[in-house]
Amino acid sequence: MTTQKALIPLPAPIARIATATGAAVALAGTFLPWTWTSEFPGDLTVTGYPGGLQILTLTAAILTLLFTLCGYGIRGLRWLTPGGTNSPVRLLALATLGTTGYTIGAIAYELGGVVNLEPGAWVSGIGALIAFLAALGLPSDEPLPADGPPANAWQRFRNSLAAPSVGRAKPLPGWGEILIITAAFAVALYVFTYCIDIPTEESEQFIGFLITAGFTFTALTRAGIIARITALTTKHRNVTLIAALVAAFCFPFTQDTAEFTLIGANILIFATVALGLNVVVGLAGLLDLGYVAFLGVGAYTAALVSGAPLSAIGVQFPFWAAVLTGAAVSLIFGVLIGAPTLRLRGDYLAIVTLGFGEIFRVTVNNLNGNSGPDLTNGSQGIPSIPDLNLFGIDFGLSHDIGPFTLSRPANYYLLLLVVTAVVVLVFRRSGDSRIGRAWVAIREDETAATAMGINAFRLKLLAFALGATLAGLAGTVQSHVSYTVTPEQYQFAGPVPPNSAFLLAAVILGGMGTLSGPFIGAALLYLIPAKLQFMQDYQLLLFGIALILLMRFRPEGLIADRRKQLEFHENDEPVLVPEPRQPEEADAGITKAGA
Repeated sequence: MTTQKALIPLPAPIARIATATGAAVALAGTFLPWTWTSEFPGDLTVTGYPGGLQILTLTAAILTLLFTLCGYGIRGLRWLTPGGTNSPVRLLALATLGTTGYTIGAIAYELGGVVNLEPGAWVSGIGALIAFLAALGLPSDEPLPADGPPANAWQRFRNSLAAPSVGRAKPLPGWGEILIITAAFAVALYVFTYCIDIPTEESEQFIGFLITAGFTFTALTRAGIIARITALTTKHRNVTLIAALVAAFCFPFTQDTAEFTLIGANILIFATVALGLNVVVGLAGLLDLGYVAFLGVGAYTAALVSGAPLSAIGVQFPFWAAVLTGAAVSLIFGVLIGAPTLRLRGDYLAIVTLGFGEIFRVTVNNLNGNSGPDLTNGSQGIPSIPDLNLFGIDFGLSHDIGPFTLSRPANYYLLLLVVTAVVVLVFRRSGDSRIGRAWVAIREDETAATAMGINAFRLKLLAFALGATLAGLAGTVQSHVSYTVTPEQYQFAGPVPPNSAFLLAAVILGGMGTLSGPFIGAALLYLIPAKLQFMQDYQLLLFGIALILLMRFRPEGLIADRRKQLEFHENDEPVLVPEPRQPEEADAGITKAGA
């Protein structure tokens, strides 16, 4: 193995100093005006107070400076870079340049030319460019084989962004590990809140956020921080679940408007249903393309028994009874659909489940009193579903808790959080059980699992029924949140999630078989269409392109389990990275091969 030279012939110490200088210049430019008019979203006209997209450039520049300092082997910062220092610096410098360049281009495009740029934009742009070019002069963290043909420019660039696998970290005390987990979820809550609070009309700021967040996440992955935090959360699973629930519980208390809280509630519905689908697809390996129909079964059942004025049944169950009824009806449908079809495999099973989803939508559309019995009010749906009243609390009214005011969406968000906790508990317990291990065996090789004595049909039916029950459970709350249920809400693919295609994509994007993956996938797939409404006509095109890129560069998903990582990266050579002792060793990119 040989250490690859830098893309730009520049001594490593000089490249590191130039990178830090460029990042500092880009940081300083955010405190100067970037344009003269406040017509551009975010008000970039104030001196000494960054706003809008300036904050994103400021954040990326600070991270670039921090990781550049890590390259000097400072003892307190070594924990941040177990996978190497130079690759994260390059990616963060690229994030700074990308966000700043996009902002400059957006200002010039929307305001009519570069004449609308103030000196601060040029200062940050030049600083970001210097930082990125200097970062290309840093040695690569990833060595190249000594034999074989010389790498071309593209291969050298890709290799310069790669990082070796993470070596064994120094053990931390238990309280320190718990503190790191808590800090990680606090940062995640802040980033999520910042993303949701971006106004819908300020799409420029949201695109800038995606650029910064995407490169920053990749940089943290290359640095090995994500792997270390994942190892800590795996070690302290109960602490992680408690921290996640506390962070999610705090979200509605950070919101001042009901609009953004409603987005959070809808994301929670989407994520909960995606986690239920993860039982079917991620654990058991059953490709279900009509899963949203079970959500519709639970929603329609709750609407019919919750006292809606246009309900054909005309009864009003208490909420706990409506929840049990919706989950039970979804369970029955899951068994009725799964029993005759789960003897099929692969594409054939996918086609059957797709047909079931379309049959459900067409059926509830025809139960209007003309084409069929008057049960669902046809295409008009069942509107005016009354708000819940639990323990004397009217969920349709705002409530004051100390200095905080919880709006109607916040009330339902907290209720959905309880439902999500139940679904998480069921998923975790079933995945760790003997049945969960049997599901994984069926997913990997059904023939081999059957030969080992596993009753594949019975266990697949159990997974199908459990997934349907969890979807029906979420559907009972969704019907009250949205006030009405209509057939158009439960399509295979549509402009607004949840639908079957987006639910499946959320599972694949986040990571099949994982607990946190569907939540991340659902949040991304719901937020992006909600914030970038001007791209609604091209939504499916962009959705397809994103899936192609995902399958090409990260087929295991954003949060992949160990088995998927081994499956998709079985040919990768493991590399053990020691802690750098001297700055010269860190700059030279010294690595050590190991098993």
